[in-house]
Amino acid sequence: MSSVIIELPPHKEQTEFNLRRWAEVLADPGLEKIPGRVETDRYGNIIMSPPPAPKHGNFQAGIVLLLGEFLPHGRIVTECPISTADGVKGADIAWVSTERWQELAGGTCFTRAPEICVEVLSPRNSEAEIREKMALYFDAGAQEVWVCSSFGLMSFFTPGSAEASGLCPKFPKEILP
Repeated sequence: MSSVIIELPPHKEQTEFNLRRWAEVLADPGLEKIPGRVETDRYGNIIMSPPPAPKHGNFQAGIVLLLGEFLPHGRIVTECPISTADGVKGADIAWVSTERWQELAGGTCFTRAPEICVEVLSPRNSEAEIREKMALYFDAGAQEVWVCSSFGLMSFFTPGSAEASGLCPKFPKEILP
């Protein structure tokens, strides 16, 4: 099987379009009533996902609590909309430093990724999808991307690679269900 390379626009060029389109999405009263996650692609098309299983939310809550304990001098955002070169993507959890929060918090969508973006895997997530999201978060300015498996095992990534978080070295490698 051959691989396909997709050329995406630079993040900065895409951001203006993403912000306009995201404002339209947020203003759509029909979308307000639909449960689940809404994201967009680079063309502004809406991508919808059903609500995840309760186990997913349980892992999210555990990660949020631990981030609050180990990194108390920042903000934690769940379902965080981030403008990327491939549209607006929603990180399950994000940790934002106080400085970056002051820079980004005024809008409806972050124009730059928080320092830490966390994805909690669902059975429908493919490895390729998560790798792509990681690349988009790094391109948008994330310093680390964490991935929580469907069993609660944590993996930490930097633009190089990592076995533990550099920003939060005490964070455990497993979240208990």
